[in-house]
Amino acid sequence: MGNSIEDLKKVIDENDNIVFFGGAGVSTESGIPDFRSKDGLYNQHDVQFDMYRPEYLLSHSCLVREPKVYYEFHRQKLDTRNIEPNNAHKYLAKLEEMGKLKAVVTQNIDGLHQKAGSKVVYEIHGSALRNYCMSCGKEYPPYYIFESDEPIPKCSCGGTIRPDITLYEEGLPDDQVSGAVEAISRADVLIIGGTSLSVYPAAGFVNYFGGDTVVVINESDISVRPAKNTLVIKKRIGAVFTELAGLQGITL
Repeated sequence: MGNSIEDLKKVIDENDNIVFFGGAGVSTESGIPDFRSKDGLYNQHDVQFDMYRPEYLLSHSCLVREPKVYYEFHRQKLDTRNIEPNNAHKYLAKLEEMGKLKAVVTQNIDGLHQKAGSKVVYEIHGSALRNYCMSCGKEYPPYYIFESDEPIPKCSCGGTIRPDITLYEEGLPDDQVSGAVEAISRADVLIIGGTSLSVYPAAGFVNYFGGDTVVVINESDISVRPAKNTLVIKKRIGAVFTELAGLQGITL
């Protein structure tokens, strides 16, 4: 198989059981930093947080031991209220609308796939747009934590309101995991985009794929188990999907 956008067009034109697995690179073109690149969240120097390991600031330990630090970091770094989906998100929503894409499996917590119109989205690291009380389970609106004046947002029951995201030291959400595994295992085509496949256990999800064709869209090299047909495109995913939409006559 070749490694061009025309080859990808052929794959999509000929298949209607496609699943997309994506990571932070899908949202960087919307202005959301990834974690580990030179401009990523973990390499941003902020005197307020420089004394902490980046992983600690997004950990369960930080949430329970130093909640003021956790919520300040959360509010400063994970606020996506003014962020819009880019052409990668929009194209995937169009593929689903056309009946070709069966599911999006994402490591991102920004909700941009749904904002673009995707309906079947498995968020294996949770979502910053869902919030709930750690004591009674009461749910709160998407931007409650960002809009609350309380340093540590509190429920009417007195419990702490937290985002429904998977922090370091926490397990992945069972319902999202089972849905993602089932979708990937049933797919004929798996498109992997905008991820280094370096974060586990999430990166191991692609190993459930047993179909014929794997497509990798990523600027840097990543290692995937080869399929019968493997297509690799080393470009920005937004640029690839923008060009692909043009070839297919799809308006984004």
